[in-house]
Amino acid sequence: MQILRAWMLVFFVALAGCTGESQEITTPPVREGLATPADLAWWSRAAMNAYMRFSSWRGERSGYITLFARDGVVIHADAVGYKDIESDALMTMDTQVRIASMTKPVTAVAAMILVEEGKLHLDDPVALYLPEFSDIQVATSHISDEQGMFSTRAPQVELKVRHLLMFSSGVGPGMVTSPLQTYWNENNLHSQQSGGLRERVAHLASLPMFEDPGTQWRYGASADVMAAVIEVVTGQLIGAFMKERIFTPLGMVDTRYEPPVDERAGMATVYTQDARGDLVEAETHYDPAWSPGGGGLVSTVSDYMQFALMLWNGGEYRGTRILTQAAVDDMTRLHVADGVLGGGGPGGAPGIEGMGWGLGMAVVADSEATMTPDRNGDFWWSGYYGTTFFVSPETDFVGVIMTQNEPGEYSGVNYQAYVIQGLANAGL
Repeated sequence: MQILRAWMLVFFVALAGCTGESQEITTPPVREGLATPADLAWWSRAAMNAYMRFSSWRGERSGYITLFARDGVVIHADAVGYKDIESDALMTMDTQVRIASMTKPVTAVAAMILVEEGKLHLDDPVALYLPEFSDIQVATSHISDEQGMFSTRAPQVELKVRHLLMFSSGVGPGMVTSPLQTYWNENNLHSQQSGGLRERVAHLASLPMFEDPGTQWRYGASADVMAAVIEVVTGQLIGAFMKERIFTPLGMVDTRYEPPVDERAGMATVYTQDARGDLVEAETHYDPAWSPGGGGLVSTVSDYMQFALMLWNGGEYRGTRILTQAAVDDMTRLHVADGVLGGGGPGGAPGIEGMGWGLGMAVVADSEATMTPDRNGDFWWSGYYGTTFFVSPETDFVGVIMTQNEPGEYSGVNYQAYVIQGLANAGL
């Protein structure tokens, strides 16, 4: 109890020293001529800053970057802690970070661009573009036999493009431990020793699917298969297509896939905790030699805010239209009503009641049941290293929160972004 009181005293001392002032805002509004909306409450801004400073000071996380917008206008920006502890390099608003699974909504937008152009259809069979998926098999049990084999059957439903975006394709590995999950982990995209995205995804088709398409939400490689379809349709690598059709039009100048080592000077170091609780550099698992659809992008809070504001504004940012309002509406409505993250989320995060899924991102189905600070209809997604974004159509509030920490035995799960989100929402 005395230790807890001591920590609380340190926190409130830190809070007392916070002004809640924003750092310089350079992210343009959705369009010119918008009135400046009301800022977050002073105590909300001060509490966020104090929480981030306290977390960084005590070595819980190395640092944080946050950006919030209201009614299409960015209203608050902050960065605390270190980009790299060893060199004393501070986190700044333009620090580049690995956003991991926040790549998934970008892949979904890339797919919907092609759908709107008639080059791809949601009800197209995946095998039309990836022939190896014409012979997929579904496991009848997630337990292997004595020879380590899994009994299988033909799927009762044809695998379609929409199943990939709904994360209900049957593609693993999911978050629930089983012999089949172990088998998938041993043969997943990152376990393969060579090949580009197309070749790695082709190997997944030979593994037993977890269930029939369309029957259950599953965290896995659906977005990677989707990216492979995009590559076939466009004849471009997924990164090149994203740059041409999303990043360059939106002005996302610092967003790209994992660069070579000699191009990482602007990037934050990813940390984790050792057995003593000290922050140590973590080994990241993205290979610059190939680009997945479910992770791998590097971005900044400003770049991703521009992407998020495009979605908030019905597919358009500063006069550049990426998608129609109808396409964004389809992406952000409930396609999967429940079961999202039911078996746990990225980095060991617990399952979330009341959470549904649209096309490529989570959608809040019942805000009273969720553990996250949100409202019905909010859409969002997070990344493995502690990044998150959210868009709230009800409050017209948009946020991007970033840190860089790998979950592990001694570091715990990355819950800090949700604390910050809660403090921000309370200040509306």
